[in-house]
Amino acid sequence: MEIVKKLVFILTCTISLMASDIVIKESKHSVSKTVENIKNIVTKKGFSVFNVIDHKANAASVGMNMKNAKVIIFGNPKVGTKLMKDNILSALDLPMKVLVYKDSDKKVKLAYRDGSWLKKTHSLNNNKLSSKIDGALNKITDKAIR
Repeated sequence: MEIVKKLVFILTCTISLMASDIVIKESKHSVSKTVENIKNIVTKKGFSVFNVIDHKANAASVGMNMKNAKVIIFGNPKVGTKLMKDNILSALDLPMKVLVYKDSDKKVKLAYRDGSWLKKTHSLNNNKLSSKIDGALNKITDKAIR
């Protein structure tokens, strides 16, 4: 019986380590078009688009090459402020970010951390808000990749 308990413990630890709070989705569009879709969607929802970081262009500016990759940074101050008031350290991971990139198979994908990661990482107390972030990111990214 002791061996079974140890095996269950090891299996549980392994599964926990393999769990990821990064959501990855495949897009039907180019990197640029997917980013534009996200910009349009979040702007219509009343969010602010703070910046788009073009990693490929930045690499080219120093004579290096890489696959296309852009990070779009956006947020809603009404939501972000509540999170930062709960724990100011959450500002390290706000505003929200979505990475849109071309992978090694030349497929365009997007990736983001879900709201539960933000809640867990910064010991936030607002379950409703982290669920709202999860739902919003899921809807925004699903719409952007179609």
